Amino acid sequence: MADQLSSKIRSGKAVFSAWSGIPSQYVAEACARTDFDTVTLDMQHGAQTTQSVTDGIGAIRLAGKPAIVRIPVGRFDMASRALDLGASAVIAPMINSVADARAFAESMKFPPLGGRSWGPHRAITLGGYESNQAYLESANADSLAIAMIETREALDALDDILAVDGIDGIFVGPSDFSIAWSGGKTVNPVLDDMMEGVAEIARRAKAAGKFPAIFVFDPGVVAQYAGYGYQLFAMATDGLYIARGAGDLVAAARQAVKSS
Repeated sequence: MADQLSSKIRSGKAVFSAWSGIPSQYVAEACARTDFDTVTLDMQHGAQTTQSVTDGIGAIRLAGKPAIVRIPVGRFDMASRALDLGASAVIAPMINSVADARAFAESMKFPPLGGRSWGPHRAITLGGYESNQAYLESANADSLAIAMIETREALDALDDILAVDGIDGIFVGPSDFSIAWSGGKTVNPVLDDMMEGVAEIARRAKAAGKFPAIFVFDPGVVAQYAGYGYQLFAMATDGLYIARGAGDLVAAARQAVKSS
């Protein structure tokens, strides 16, 4: 059986991901029950833990959506664990070299492509696979390894990173990329000066047969990124969803009182 997220990506469809840093299965489930296509649980800068990821993946999958996990820097052991727990994809930050990319791919793919250890019992249950063999036969294609490109070093090594077997896509972290691009002078995820670099990353990824993804704070820039070729868009954060929703709700209520 084909994984829901992998199928959408490989068919060329745009995919929109919620982003959850709050370590709560209820928040993860709430995000999954909106119009987002998937939910990313963030262990790098969010407060997600192994336990909250375990619970969150289950809540997301049982709400009918695929789950993505962003692991902490260098925690490739957690990449394998996230897949065993039922994640459809893993985002690995700070993939700055071919060695980083190979280590990441090694943790994500079964032999002969990688060295992932067998133990996906929760993934098999959540995914509805009929047997261990059925999972094994589809896992390498369906478990997406997404390498983050967010430094000058990674940009310099981009073509070699993209050439690593087992890397399925790349993910631009525009805030970190802006810091690297400006030599540490500014943090601006929509920095005009770096947009050609952002576009070039997408072009080179697609030329290598890999899909490009990017983090987006402002939905107003999605059309621009889509024009560059980006396909997966991670949209803001769960904290911002709550703040904006609450802000709009209270503002409407206060206006209603003034108008009464």
